[in-house]
Amino acid sequence: MERLDKILVSQGIGSRREVQKRIKSGEVTVNGEIIRKPEVKADADNDEIAVLGKVLNYSKHIYIMMNKPAGVVSASNDNHDKTVIDILPDEYKRKGLFPAGRLDKDTEGLLIITDDGDFAHKMLSPKKHVDKQYIAQLDGEITEETIKKFEEGIVFADGTKCLPASLEIYNNDKKAGLVTICEGKFHQVKKMFISCGLNVVHLERISIGNLYLDGNLHRGCCKLLSNSDKMLIFVGKLH
Repeated sequence: MERLDKILVSQGIGSRREVQKRIKSGEVTVNGEIIRKPEVKADADNDEIAVLGKVLNYSKHIYIMMNKPAGVVSASNDNHDKTVIDILPDEYKRKGLFPAGRLDKDTEGLLIITDDGDFAHKMLSPKKHVDKQYIAQLDGEITEETIKKFEEGIVFADGTKCLPASLEIYNNDKKAGLVTICEGKFHQVKKMFISCGLNVVHLERISIGNLYLDGNLHRGCCKLLSNSDKMLIFVGKLH
């Protein structure tokens, strides 16, 4: 059992304030009965919840797009630093949330937060070849040799070999690269450039599959993913 307003927010009906207003105005029914108190508990799996007569098609899991800011860590909890879960709006918080894949503390951009482990595994497994795209600002210029090394698969100093990746010069700026990879090794993009004698001074993830970071989403802000958004993640492959 969970608060009615929280259930509706988790399904993208509106912000907590908007949902509470709709409940108080009599737009929401539970099993045919108009409910005007947002704090009333309901069973999302078994109760029929409707908004203006339209029955809610409840989804057990939640999928959140965050425009991750620098300075927070991609973890569910941390004893020293603020996490991406800490900065979620209260209406999105629920048990079991975690970031599906990590961005370094100083890396910004597209991050998916969910409580669906199967979905995260499918998105992150190198075998699924879901591309992740980044814009990297560098302390030196990209050359044809750099691009070739990425295509061949960078080998780190410890012998770790990366899968072939795509590197393009971004916006005609040789100190900016558009990187596409389909795996997520620790500090991978930074280490790939280091192997080519370049250092990353700023890194932003802009897409996963064909799901792109919402240009209207400010740093630190979030929105719920629709079913069509989720499908875009698994469209478009490097291989």
